[in-house]
Amino acid sequence: MPPKKKVEIETTETYPQVEFSDMMQRDYIDYAINVIVDRALPDVRDGLKPVQRRVLWDLYDLRVLPDKPYKKCARIVGDTLGRWHPHGESSVYGALVHMAQDWKLTNVLIDGHGNFGSLDGDPEAAMRYTECRLSPLGLSMIESISPDVVEFKDNYTSEEREPTILPCLFPNLFLNGTEGIAVGMRSEIPTHNLGELLPFWILAYMKKPKITTEELLEIIPGPDYPTGATIINKNELLELYKTGVGKIIIRAKIETEKGENGRTNLVVTEIPYTLSGQKEKLKDNLISLMKDKKLEEVADLRDESDAEGVRIVLEVKKGVDIPNLINKLYKKSRLQDTEACNFLVVNGQSPKQ
Repeated sequence: MPPKKKVEIETTETYPQVEFSDMMQRDYIDYAINVIVDRALPDVRDGLKPVQRRVLWDLYDLRVLPDKPYKKCARIVGDTLGRWHPHGESSVYGALVHMAQDWKLTNVLIDGHGNFGSLDGDPEAAMRYTECRLSPLGLSMIESISPDVVEFKDNYTSEEREPTILPCLFPNLFLNGTEGIAVGMRSEIPTHNLGELLPFWILAYMKKPKITTEELLEIIPGPDYPTGATIINKNELLELYKTGVGKIIIRAKIETEKGENGRTNLVVTEIPYTLSGQKEKLKDNLISLMKDKKLEEVADLRDESDAEGVRIVLEVKKGVDIPNLINKLYKKSRLQDTEACNFLVVNGQSPKQ
């Protein structure tokens, strides 16, 4: 066969030329802003990320209320994916589980039924095995909702309407805190005490709108963690609340009690919040120090924790200086830990410290 003749096509169409680096910079900024606003950081008004807000809204829209029977989490996840949040089932179920874990949130927004993980670090069961419904506090974030109260927008298919914000009756951003990683930035806000926030802090602000940060910290001394423990750098909290950036040093609560044969036992009853959901890592840390002979004063370690709370028992050898050993534990182990805080939120359509 003779070779095919090459066909040349004449065109007068021109294509714009762009600098590749400029295009990448523009598109990456657009992507980053989208992740910040629509995925990773909480809104300053209700303290929720979009996926959390959509899970709560779906529960309310399906009338899975505190006085109603539990529904399978798989049903809620599937409905949220199909109607509001098309970003993957793991992100939706992860958000749902987080809002039901009372060792992560001071006050849970979802009432979970089944295996939702543990303080030790055990994973939650698959969503086909767990059930949930709104908690009373979660319901209070939504029950006054209407288009007259908050703005609604089309969902991603433009077939239904969803709220852009929930009309929560309390400052959820401070109550339950948040953690999130966006593009080039990170948010970490600690949890606070509801009994202090509402009757004292909010009323004080209503009575005196120009109240100072110093005056507010006289009412609420600082964060209140669901895992307990003690904040030991309270003198640095004022700067943290003023600037939105800082650190909190958290120290476990250690009690002494009589052991066998005249020994003294050290009992850990509260752990740093940084180890919430990672208690096994704390035990591994202590056992590793014992094996490396950096805690030779400790003869044995056992975990007697139960549904009532944390109880890690350290059996101390005879003749040991207990106060010195406690100080050594705080210095060498993760019984004293640091939480790096960054009060970064979405305000309007942009991140703000």
